[in-house]
Amino acid sequence: MPPVPSANGRWALITGATAGIGAAFAARFAADGWHLVLVARDATRLAAQAAELTGRYGIETETIAADLSTDDGCTQVERRLAASPAVETLVNNAGISLNKPFLRSSVEDEARLLRLNVHAVMRLSLAALQVMTERRGGAVINVSSVAGFGAVMPGSTYSASKAWVTNFSESVGQSARPFGVRVMALCPGYTRTEFHQRAGIDMSKTPEWLWLNAPAVVDEALRDLRKGKLVSVPSWKYKLAVAGLRHAPRRLLDVIARDTRGRIGRDRG
Repeated sequence: MPPVPSANGRWALITGATAGIGAAFAARFAADGWHLVLVARDATRLAAQAAELTGRYGIETETIAADLSTDDGCTQVERRLAASPAVETLVNNAGISLNKPFLRSSVEDEARLLRLNVHAVMRLSLAALQVMTERRGGAVINVSSVAGFGAVMPGSTYSASKAWVTNFSESVGQSARPFGVRVMALCPGYTRTEFHQRAGIDMSKTPEWLWLNAPAVVDEALRDLRKGKLVSVPSWKYKLAVAGLRHAPRRLLDVIARDTRGRIGRDRG
């Protein structure tokens, strides 16, 4: 397995770059001397982030203000992935969750979730890999979730979208390896970001010990990338959780799901 590219003037492109895990990836790459292409919807936040990282680390930054749930947004980023200077690492971090069960949802909301969590990941991965495999080097990190390993969130389609991201990354990662390119799904558990707040999800009752911090998630992700892993699950507690979700009897998962559904009903009542 070829080593992870070092900095030395190389470029990384990060979607959902202005907050949470995306911002942590941006800070880590900048600290390591990488130049950055930062992608998010909010042009003002992007400009402030780019100025801060350039001022602190002396790197070059580019920004793309784009909504990746739209074709136009994806096209903007695809063009940059095909252009020079070449992007050595792509981090597909942008994603959303819906604070509503499927039975109370709308086609428009569900389609937007799929366009951002699935369709954009597919399009940008393909655009990057077409260049990387020809160049015989590079890496793609697709930010997935522990939630994708089991249907224990009754009514949520977020976990289904992340199951696709993980499976997709594993499959494509196997085919990209012979070309010296790595593809990895990063599957964190609960992480301190703006994600839940933006979705309007109340996480106040989540035990403190379950939370991860974004820089630690990024550190473990990059270690696992260097090891050539196809899937990275940060923290021993979530590794145990994933093992349970993968191997627990289906009846037990159904009980957990029913209990979760009951708690959701009580919280909403």
